[in-house]
Parts: sequence; C-alpha cells; structure tokens
Amino acid sequence: MSLGLLFYAYAMVMSQAFNGAGAVWTATFINLFCFWLWELPVAYLLAHLLSCGPRGVFAAITISFSTYAVVSAAVFKRGRWKLKKV
Repeated sequence: MSLGLLFYAYAMVMSQAFNGAGAVWTATFINLFCFWLWELPVAYLLAHLLSCGPRGVFAAITISFSTYAVVSAAVFKRGRWKLKKV
C-alpha cells in the first residue's frame, strides 16, 4: 500500500491544481469515480469473491490510488481545466 501513496500524492497535486484553477467539478468527478465507483467494487471483488481478505482490500486501495494518478494526469494534460473562469 505504501507504493500507492506515491501515486496518491501525485494525484492530490493534480487535483488541487484543478481546484485552484476553479475546475472543482473536474476534481470532484475524478474522486467520485476513483474512490466510490472503482475502489469499493474492486475491494469487494478482491476481498470476498476472490477470497483475498484484507490483502485484497489493501490491493484495491493501491489500484485506486494508481488509477487516480493516471486519470488526473490525463485530464491535466488534456488542459480543458485551463478554460475555467474564476
């Protein structure tokens, strides 16, 4: 899970860049997707359906943090967040 925290730190910087630029809904939707619509089902799948238990939950957290970083970087690189007026 500690490896996932590196991804999480990178994603938080990207997320706060969106918030600072006034594109708060961009950061909100990315968080909603990565943590509620992705992390929870993956954690359930790994922990219960694949019988990984707590290790599956921790793996899901790492997967979610990695996804959060990749999605945030892709949205940041696209650059549409720069068009928001503050």
